[in-house]
Amino acid sequence: MDNVSINDILNLVNDYSEEELNKIKKAYEYASNLHSHQFRDSNEPYIIHPLNVAYILASIHADSDTICAGLLHDTLEDTVYTKEEMCNDFGESITLLVDGVTKISKMSYSSKEERNYANTRKIITSITKDIRIIIIKLADRLHNMRTLQYKEPKKQKENALETMEIFVPIAYFIGAYKIKNELEDLSFYYLNKDKYCEISDKRKKMELSYRDCLVQMREKLTTILADNNVPCDIRVRTKNVYGIYKRLVKSESIGDIHDLFSMKIIVDELFNCYKTLCLVHQCYNPVNGKFKDFICNPKTNRYQSLHTTVFGPEERLVQTQIRTYDMDRINNYGLTAYWDINKDEARIAMQEDLSRKYQFFKSLVEIDSVFADNRAFVHRVKNEIFNKQVYFYDALGNTIELPEGSTLLDYAYSLSDYSGDNLQSGIVNGKSVGANYVIQNKDRVRILLNNSLHQDRSGLIGELATTKARERVLELRNKNTNKK
Repeated sequence: MDNVSINDILNLVNDYSEEELNKIKKAYEYASNLHSHQFRDSNEPYIIHPLNVAYILASIHADSDTICAGLLHDTLEDTVYTKEEMCNDFGESITLLVDGVTKISKMSYSSKEERNYANTRKIITSITKDIRIIIIKLADRLHNMRTLQYKEPKKQKENALETMEIFVPIAYFIGAYKIKNELEDLSFYYLNKDKYCEISDKRKKMELSYRDCLVQMREKLTTILADNNVPCDIRVRTKNVYGIYKRLVKSESIGDIHDLFSMKIIVDELFNCYKTLCLVHQCYNPVNGKFKDFICNPKTNRYQSLHTTVFGPEERLVQTQIRTYDMDRINNYGLTAYWDINKDEARIAMQEDLSRKYQFFKSLVEIDSVFADNRAFVHRVKNEIFNKQVYFYDALGNTIELPEGSTLLDYAYSLSDYSGDNLQSGIVNGKSVGANYVIQNKDRVRILLNNSLHQDRSGLIGELATTKARERVLELRNKNTNKK
């Protein structure tokens, strides 16, 4: 939607206070004036880009400061506007957000490569300072990817690869699935256009063959739910192209992908999620082993929904996703939606909540403290956080996420230094295991501690997957060496 106007943005947030709306108007006026003589690669006025970034932010109901920062996000980098001037005009909060998304000066580093690693680090670590910074950066990257056709082919591939390696994982970790899926498909298009077009064509053919099935299901479920006094909105979701590609790489045929099409049933309250599940199963037989309750057991990025795959008309497999409206907003846009739903009290609490509950956040802080070199930091984050993860359950049934290849000792140290230092053994799926046991998906894990245990674990360093565990084991080894 390149022809976005400031009125389009204001219409999306017309429930905001007059003071907030006036602040957004002011930010637009400043951005428009500051960028007035600048043009994009498309030869369009530059202000089109900040307007689109702000529109994306407004569409997820980001707070007014975030929308203002979206409008102003390139002014410190690309105009004569200074931080001091911005702080006087818009206050400290907006200035900090804009500074957070501003690239590091070219003068600060001797080479382009060094500066790129420093900027990447700045983007990644912004999550630990104010998560709104990364939301703005994701919106910025999304619009840039939507208009990537105006770049030369080499730049297209560079941007697409960076997006896939950095921005897609970040979007996933904060739960912004809608942004993640679009970034994946846009990147995939420029990285492997032939394969993208091939899968896209196959998907279109499958959509045609499924059309009658999905229409029948939607009409039947709408009637059944209305008869049972369940207010709902039923939408059809088609799996994104890159998501299909990942499944095809695993030697699945497109016809065997059970969640290629999903009926998203959005209801008004939690109770009706489970009521709807019963009604769906009364209408269509469920496929054994294809039910997941992400409401009682949310994903680590707060994703909540009931998933069940059923035999639809003509025995076609159709996944049904059942959730509330609030869950749907959070699932689409991540933690920003959580803020909006919980209003002002959540904004401060969220950043604290991140550090306490989110393993990727804690891992990021640990890696940031260990690696001074920007290149080493970025590579470690890619390998430890942005790479494949293993998902398992603790003794209370909570879902835990760690890098693939993590051992029982990695898990113990992810809980605390005390748990890692005093780890004796563990119980996994009812069987006793040692500290070097490599945790698998869906394992049920319980650790056993011994306060009097003083065991040298330095021999396990090469087997550990997390920076936290390695650094602590090295620290203890050095302490013991110095004592001798």
